[in-house]
Amino acid sequence: MQVTYSGAVIAAPPVPVVVLISGAGSNLAALLSAARRPGAPFAVVGVVADVEAPGLDHAREAGIPTRVIALADHPDRAAWDEALAAAVRELAPRLVVLAGFMRIVGAPLLDAFGGRIINTHPALLPSFPGAHGVRDALAYGVRITGASVIEIDAGIDTGRILAQRAVEVLPEDTESSLHERIKAVERDMLVEVVEDLTTGT
Repeated sequence: MQVTYSGAVIAAPPVPVVVLISGAGSNLAALLSAARRPGAPFAVVGVVADVEAPGLDHAREAGIPTRVIALADHPDRAAWDEALAAAVRELAPRLVVLAGFMRIVGAPLLDAFGGRIINTHPALLPSFPGAHGVRDALAYGVRITGASVIEIDAGIDTGRILAQRAVEVLPEDTESSLHERIKAVERDMLVEVVEDLTTGT
């Protein structure tokens, strides 16, 4: 990203992004790859997980700070919510990306970063919200499903839709095979949304 000042072109610093994960981190890996491109508008400045997730290795190999904020390490959910928000605030992001983060974020994080938290979902919202979007789409018998990127609010997959892409449901699809095709689409779309949100900010 570049800005012009008094006729000179000056490279603007990339927008700091924190990524929250719970699993293998394939979306995180895609974001890290995009952030390494020359002129990338964003930089991943930290990765926070709710478990010792395999995906943390992507960040550690890249020298990016990681934190594990485990629910079991806190007396209750409210204390965990506060600890999660504090861990993210310490990294001072302009954008928070939930990339396979399998917990609902609470009020402390929403209050601190409202309007600046995005998430992916493996269905074409508002259809099939919740934890089993792929399974529910198959069970319903739809011929087209897909992936969504949304802005997080206090509801369950009810936030403003930022982007969507369709994926055809094949007759031979299982939950696993369909989910893998959706994840491939989801990764590219998430990178594009993050680039769009951080370009020129």
